[in-house]
Amino acid sequence: MLKNIDPLLSPDLLRALCAMGHGDEIAIVDGNYPAETDAKRLIRMDGHSATALLDAILSVMPLDDMVPDCAFRPAAYLDPNNMQPIFTEFETIVKKHEPERKVKALVGADFYNRVKGCYAIVASGEARLYGNIVLKKGVIHPR
Repeated sequence: MLKNIDPLLSPDLLRALCAMGHGDEIAIVDGNYPAETDAKRLIRMDGHSATALLDAILSVMPLDDMVPDCAFRPAAYLDPNNMQPIFTEFETIVKKHEPERKVKALVGADFYNRVKGCYAIVASGEARLYGNIVLKKGVIHPR
């Protein structure tokens, strides 16, 4: 255990987040996603929701502020305007940590190819459909 670190951030997850460089991406995927198939580096976090993991990750990792979009979700039923309840939760959590940032919908293969290109995939136990999000890491600016 560490002080001021969310206990959901396991040693494997913290290592991946620390090893990622500016512009690298990490995906949090739901229980239905073929994470074993698509991951270059797989971090299993079964039993934890995608939203709890998103909140924990964003408590230590900045989003990229050098690009227009840095957080991505799938388009439910191929409709980017279809707002599933989990998408609203993703938006709320991103705004909590990065008030200026939004979550962009990607349709079909655009989203799934982005996940395949990620530095790491976190396989959650999220049971809700479309409970997937990709985050682009930013930089920690000098103080």
